[in-house]
Amino acid sequence: MKQYSRKQFIQLLPAAGAVFFLAACGLGNDNTTKTVTASGAAPKPLPAGNSAATSLDLVDKKDARYDALRKGFNERIDKYPQVIAVCTSAQDVAAAVCYAQDKKLPIAVKSGGHSMEGFSCNDDGMVINLSKMNSVEMLDGGKIKVGPGCTLSNLYDNTLSKGRLLPGGSCATVGLGGLTLGGGYGIFARKYGLTCDHLLEATMVDGQGNIHNTKNDAELLWALKGGGNGNFGIVTEMIFTTHAAPPTLQAHYFKARKLDAERAAAILETWMELMPQLPAPCFSGYVLNGGTLNILITNYEPDDNNLPPLLNKLSAVVDDFHSSRVGALETMVKNYYGVGKPLRFRNSSAGFFKGYSDVAPFIKDIFAKTIATPGMMYQVNTLGGKINDADAEKQSSYPHRGYDFVSELQGYGNSATQDKAIAAVTTEVLKITEQHGINRQYVNYCSLEFSNCEQAYYADNYPRLQAVKRKYDPDDNIRHPQSIKA
Repeated sequence: MKQYSRKQFIQLLPAAGAVFFLAACGLGNDNTTKTVTASGAAPKPLPAGNSAATSLDLVDKKDARYDALRKGFNERIDKYPQVIAVCTSAQDVAAAVCYAQDKKLPIAVKSGGHSMEGFSCNDDGMVINLSKMNSVEMLDGGKIKVGPGCTLSNLYDNTLSKGRLLPGGSCATVGLGGLTLGGGYGIFARKYGLTCDHLLEATMVDGQGNIHNTKNDAELLWALKGGGNGNFGIVTEMIFTTHAAPPTLQAHYFKARKLDAERAAAILETWMELMPQLPAPCFSGYVLNGGTLNILITNYEPDDNNLPPLLNKLSAVVDDFHSSRVGALETMVKNYYGVGKPLRFRNSSAGFFKGYSDVAPFIKDIFAKTIATPGMMYQVNTLGGKINDADAEKQSSYPHRGYDFVSELQGYGNSATQDKAIAAVTTEVLKITEQHGINRQYVNYCSLEFSNCEQAYYADNYPRLQAVKRKYDPDDNIRHPQSIKA
């Protein structure tokens, strides 16, 4: 049975912040394109040879860059777009959309390429690749202006060094565009809220190639804060509010070995009972990897007197417990940057929970399957705190604020046989959760196996999001297998 070392486990753990957005593809023979005005006026054809037509960087299958640009973070996903548009501005994106319209190509969008089901690429369409739109600009009043292709490592390098923090995930190569548009949680969310809660303004190109700014449409801003992943537009720039960065970070590690389903469930019950008492500056993840359990608790206010009693109670039910040094946040957060190169995996959301009673009827069955299947991991992460803010709920389309936990099913294979076994267990586990009424899922941990993805991802906000889709992309030019339908 394949298990991971502590170092490998720490590298894999940052899945708590996955992403989903844009990509790139192919080249046709038509030498005309379209452009738009910043006011959002209807695009008009440009004559051959116009600079806007010739400056768009289109990559087709004959281009040496094609193979690298079409691939995302999941090596299991293998898609071949007709053309990839490598964009550096909103005007580039608008021209790419108009080109795709002329060629009748469906559009996928890629910022970091971390979509778990490869929605940031497509077959025989256009991928709009935003990886070069990765700038970070510090503004007055603690605000920042960021491109959607900015990775979390780039974000933290540019903000933590200046004493500012935008709360996000921890996986270094995740793109900020997809993270934000799906919600965005991680080790800072319980104190500061979701990444999308900090979005003040966005520029977006719609499905007709028109450029819009949310200053003129509060409903669009609401939709982009949790419901915007490749659905009705391509976000090209975002302005966020930030916080003063905490100075330090410390981690606490717990381990239990040679577990059966019974003991794994008993520890989970204790952990889920304790975690709602976790101080807001803390995050915790419970990760069952084969028969080995790893629990992580991070804390960026180490003098909090409420934490030690929880650590003592949790350490009493595991085999090992130790704490890291207290180090500078800018340095310590890099321990959770994760693997920097693509992996072969099958990951998906496995439900939101309010407490152990939500999982008690089925968790031992899931744990038995996880323990028996090489490469499988089952992870539960803490939510709560500022994520549950009532004002933030009104101002965003992210619909899952009333839960204290979110779970994720992970499978890492290195052979066709192992892939098949992981796929089979994934299907079984997701059926078990659905049969027990677990019907809310995190859109950034997408899965093609969810039977009602519209309700799972967006709940009662789906009809309202459909109205935004009808306004900005009525012809469904920007789409993927689970995108919002007009």
